[in-house]
Amino acid sequence: MLQDSEILAKLMQRQMGYSLEQDFYTDAGVFDLDLRSVFYREWLFAIPTCEIPKPGNYVTHKVGDYGVIIVRGQDGEIRAFHNACRHRGSVVCKAKKGTAPKLVCPYHQWTYELDGSLLWARDMGPDFDASKHGLRSVHCRELAGLVYICLAAEAPDFDAFAAMAEPYLAPHDLGNAKVAYESSIIENGNWKLVWENNRECYHCAGNHPSLCRTYPEDPAVTGVSDGSTPPVLQQHFDRVEAGGIPARFQIDQGGQFRVARMPLLDGAVSYTMNGKEAVTKKLGRVPFADAGPLLQFHYPTTWNHFLPDHSIVFRVTPISPTETEVTTKWLVHKDAEEGVDYDLQRLTEVWMHTNDEDRIVVEDNQQGINSPAYTPGPYSPTHESGVIQFVDWYTAQLTRTMTGRTLVAAE
Repeated sequence: MLQDSEILAKLMQRQMGYSLEQDFYTDAGVFDLDLRSVFYREWLFAIPTCEIPKPGNYVTHKVGDYGVIIVRGQDGEIRAFHNACRHRGSVVCKAKKGTAPKLVCPYHQWTYELDGSLLWARDMGPDFDASKHGLRSVHCRELAGLVYICLAAEAPDFDAFAAMAEPYLAPHDLGNAKVAYESSIIENGNWKLVWENNRECYHCAGNHPSLCRTYPEDPAVTGVSDGSTPPVLQQHFDRVEAGGIPARFQIDQGGQFRVARMPLLDGAVSYTMNGKEAVTKKLGRVPFADAGPLLQFHYPTTWNHFLPDHSIVFRVTPISPTETEVTTKWLVHKDAEEGVDYDLQRLTEVWMHTNDEDRIVVEDNQQGINSPAYTPGPYSPTHESGVIQFVDWYTAQLTRTMTGRTLVAAE
């Protein structure tokens, strides 16, 4: 198990444009540093707001050692709390989701209001001050129908991301959505391998026959722009923006998040086997059926595909150095009826196939990296610019945490 000083030395020796050393995908010390430097510090996508539409609706989520309750209060506000009773620390909400008028600890029945304040605690004596024993808050922000949380004592800025993303998200009207289907799978691979695989389509032709019916393999779509825009993309951006919604590529200066509305293959309007719409009662007010998906990522936990007819949100949660949970939720209009407005298999089959195919390639990647023969290999500057960008963001995050500055890796 590597110590922080050893990890820092490896980061200083990292060769730019190459995959990371084996320890970054396997070592328990690196995984612990990833939690402390990334997942316990940054804003994390948690759920779509439509999962908890009514007061008392709650969802629980676990990130590393932290359990969190996300609940809608009687005032309609969404809040997040540490899932630990202020009495002796027992888990308050044991279910993954549910509805409760109050939050009651099952151990000794300490009872909390939905705003986290302690309402009742039996036989605690005359000097007990309930106002000092409410549930501990977790930073929580809602953005255009998406809930983000931050476990840090002091959360980093969220407003820059919100300002960039909100105009792109608003036309999708996620506040009027419902979850049509949810899937969670465990991929036996490091969380960074999950992200590296997501950030390129170099592997798509050989691994994703269903997705490739509609999603272009063009690296300009999946990767990170060098500042130029190919004519076909510029024409797409211009046409969509003439319809009143933003489309062009934007990425923040630090590289943590990106938004862009990209085209699908000619004639395709949604992720289906025939490229036709998956839901007839559309979610949102995108003016063109062929406007393409809004592709948004926010490291370290989410990438998303927001289409004119439905939306798909993905959440990445590290479990161990070589295990990662990937949760996918398909969102449709809240009034859409299964069997009338959409067929569930048709809605989900492309990404159910794709997720399982990605699981296989990530697990194969992990198995190869586990070999003593593994050495870092070069990324393709043409097809893997997005991978390079992710790895650069990740390594900068670790070095800033340990040194307060960004180190320059070896050329």
